[in-house]
Amino acid sequence: MDQSKIEAGVKLILQGLGCDLRDQNFQDTPERVARVYKQMFSSPEKGWATFDEDTTDVVLLRGHELYTLCPHHMLPVKLTVSLAYRPAGRVIGLSKLARVFQEVNRGPMLQEVIGKAAVDLLCSLTGTKDAICRVEGQHGCMRIRGVKSCADTVTEYEAGAFKTLEMQKRFYAMLRRY
Repeated sequence: MDQSKIEAGVKLILQGLGCDLRDQNFQDTPERVARVYKQMFSSPEKGWATFDEDTTDVVLLRGHELYTLCPHHMLPVKLTVSLAYRPAGRVIGLSKLARVFQEVNRGPMLQEVIGKAAVDLLCSLTGTKDAICRVEGQHGCMRIRGVKSCADTVTEYEAGAFKTLEMQKRFYAMLRRY
């Protein structure tokens, strides 16, 4: 990530909006925005803890929240994601399921891409072929411009056994449990 280019771009946007960059409210804005993007799109993960395990019971991360930017309008998107897999000899540390999303959230991207990227990464880390991801999005671009709708958008990506109705029913039953 090139912080100086982000700062220069934010300065141009502020100037284009007629903002006085000498105003104390805008003086540090370019640097702040660059820090936010770095924090939002950087993964702290350097290694992935996986363990040999014989279980084939479904493992689920439910209701994890993350933020990205819409690639078309650069407006915020709040995502609530659930990710499940059926181990095939290896499991990943439970906290690492949430980290999967930090790893795939590397810049403005489509909601449809995040679910597939999460499933692909999880499968590569654990060796499973059976995974599913559900992504619910609240898009700033839908809420404040155009249609001005507060509706959520839902996308899903399935791999392996989760393409079957039986496994999808199991996944959705697990999502409903409290």
